[in-house]
Amino acid sequence: MASYASFHFMIFIFIIIPFCALAQSDGIVRVQSILTANEESNQWLSPKGDFAFGFKLLQDTDQFLLSIWYHNIPDKTVVWYANSGNPVPRGSTVQLTAQTGLVLRDPQGIDLWRTNGISSQVDYGFMNDTGNFILKGSSGSSLLWESFKFPTDTILPLQEFVTGTSVLNSRQSNTSFYKGRFFLQFEENGNLLLTASTVNESGTVDEIEYYNSNNSDPTSTSNSGYRLIFESRGIISILKRNNQTQQLGSSSNLPPASENYFRATLDFDGVFTQYYHPRNFTANQKWTVLWYEPDDICAKSISNKGRGACGYNSICNLVMNGRPVCECPDGYTFLDPDDKYGSCMPNSTQSCAEVKQGSAGDLYDFVVLNATDWPHFDYHFQTPSTEASCRQACLQDCLCAVSIFRDNSCWKKKLPLSNGWASPTLTTTAFLKFRRSDAPPVYPSPKGSRPKDRETLILVGSVILGSSLFINILLTVVFCLCTDLIYKKKKPGFHPNSEANLHCFAYKELVVATKGFSEELGRGSFGIVYKGELKQSSKNVGIAVKKLDRNSQDTEKEFRAEVNTIGQTNHKNLVHLLGFCDEGQNRLLVYEYMSNGTLASFLFNSPMPNWKLRTQIAMEIARGLVYLHEECSTQIIHCDIKPQNILLDEYYHARISDFGLAKLLVLNQSRTLTNIRGTKGYVAPEWFRNTQVTAKVDVYSFGVLLLEIICCRRNVEDIEIGEGDFAILTDLVWDCFQERRLDALVENDLEALNEKMMLERFVMVGIWCIQEDSSIRPTMRKASQMLEGVIEVMVPPCPSFSS
Repeated sequence: MASYASFHFMIFIFIIIPFCALAQSDGIVRVQSILTANEESNQWLSPKGDFAFGFKLLQDTDQFLLSIWYHNIPDKTVVWYANSGNPVPRGSTVQLTAQTGLVLRDPQGIDLWRTNGISSQVDYGFMNDTGNFILKGSSGSSLLWESFKFPTDTILPLQEFVTGTSVLNSRQSNTSFYKGRFFLQFEENGNLLLTASTVNESGTVDEIEYYNSNNSDPTSTSNSGYRLIFESRGIISILKRNNQTQQLGSSSNLPPASENYFRATLDFDGVFTQYYHPRNFTANQKWTVLWYEPDDICAKSISNKGRGACGYNSICNLVMNGRPVCECPDGYTFLDPDDKYGSCMPNSTQSCAEVKQGSAGDLYDFVVLNATDWPHFDYHFQTPSTEASCRQACLQDCLCAVSIFRDNSCWKKKLPLSNGWASPTLTTTAFLKFRRSDAPPVYPSPKGSRPKDRETLILVGSVILGSSLFINILLTVVFCLCTDLIYKKKKPGFHPNSEANLHCFAYKELVVATKGFSEELGRGSFGIVYKGELKQSSKNVGIAVKKLDRNSQDTEKEFRAEVNTIGQTNHKNLVHLLGFCDEGQNRLLVYEYMSNGTLASFLFNSPMPNWKLRTQIAMEIARGLVYLHEECSTQIIHCDIKPQNILLDEYYHARISDFGLAKLLVLNQSRTLTNIRGTKGYVAPEWFRNTQVTAKVDVYSFGVLLLEIICCRRNVEDIEIGEGDFAILTDLVWDCFQERRLDALVENDLEALNEKMMLERFVMVGIWCIQEDSSIRPTMRKASQMLEGVIEVMVPPCPSFSS
């Protein structure tokens, strides 16, 4: 009898085990099942293997996206993603639990995302062949949660939506799954809308409508739409309350559903597109467009509220299948080289002060763009006008960036330019102003400078060539002796970089300007800075003269670095180097004078500066560093970012100064080996490891500086908190962030306390910047964009390896 029972038990085991395995491979996911993010990670497949749920490795990164994707095609197209599109690091997990459903955790076990709204115990999960991941309750019939109810940027066949829901949100770019700025909404009145969010000049966010299905009927609600349906055969339509339907797109060329996959995606560029892909495909087949809305996003997204389909100062062009392409006009480059749909910045600046000193025609010229327009936001309109007068009016107006001529009328516009687009249907001509490459220098050359010497030498040479042989020989000898004497006496011992448009001051000239170096502004390791004045036209211009210590062994090196580095820069958030003196033992640098001193004296003295001004200064420093790292012809690493090296002009705008330790990197070089540079408390960890350093050392220093700006206290305080220990601001900030005590960082600062979201964003950016692992730190461009709220800031990890 026992033998008989054992036999049946073994039969049961051999039957049940394969059945359980089959159930798992048949789309069912058991409670406590877990997936780990790595290249070899398994997925939860749908019964036919059409769809997979799991971690997808993102292109060119070591991060993973918890998502659902088409599994049986080479493209592996993602149709749904969790955690607001935030990727997670290797080693993260997702687990199906009975109490909360799906739980996403980072490698340290911290919860990042979960399926909220679970009302009862989960029995199992199921990956459907429709692309819908569902959670079933313990009764077996109750549906607790489904991915179809929480769409991202894509809808699939058998997916439905009712009015009053925000259906889709575009991703940020083709490779970034962060939320973008385009939305597909199904209004209560039955209209399906495409909208774009845009930040206007006042900093507020506006919604721009650029497509409307027009399904509402104010005279009869029964004629209005109330449900959006994606049928299994591929037709997308709006069902009205009277049971009539209005189809979106066209079904005339709709391929059979039995042979094709379908999807409709709000693409990152704002175009809502329906695609199909053969189930049985050849190697080179991809998704094919069936239809798209709107028909011309460049024209339909134009609004008087924001920037349009592309960024500021850019031009939108329509290409195949309604896709917009954003281009920077001549004389402009993308603000973010990685964002080809973002804003463009001018390669040079325009100055009203410059125009007063010379002819505008010598300084500026125009790029003529036919069939191109930047509608709205003109500040001056003139009619009647001619092309020539429209062009001339912009040339003579130092505020004008572009003039638009159309129908014998002229519109003048300032920067930034918005809603730029080009179309063969336009009858406009745009005159886009740019600085001539051979524009004369802003400041006149001082007397006795080398250009005049060259003219003298050329004249002497001409006389020599026109004389007799004997006289030629005699004059040649005299000429050589004179040339040698002249250059020994007057020629500086140092030639600045050819790109540096700098003055060579005589030492006596600077002695007079500084009244014998009588008024000291500050001093550092390389020398002392004195206040002075130079006479320029009918007014005196304030200058700051840095007199380098002749006894310092690094004086010559520091002098050359500063002249060559800052002399070739031009940005509103960098201090301007006007010139230098290199006579005998005298090494001096001449800067414009900053009337409000250093950021250090501004931050760390009473009374506390207001929050708005502090945040403005932080963002301006970030922009200055973006320029040094990415927008110069030669990348510049400052190497000594600290409050003492940030100066404030008369309007409290930040200017980065003191480039004596700066390191220049040639084109395509991203790392450098060098000795430790910088100041204690602001030096990145990689300096001490004798490894190659990158521009990320400036990011680290900026992170420390940003936290100082937030808290108005130094990174290392002279307050002992224990035996041999001192209060370190970066440690304090991390502790307060972890414990959700950010209020403690800005005590008694009511303005900052009232801006808690901004305060948290700035603190998180600071923590990202001070990460010990330099590869985790953002670039300065990304840090700047995070500060300005352009891109989302993820929760940062602990900045120290040892913590």
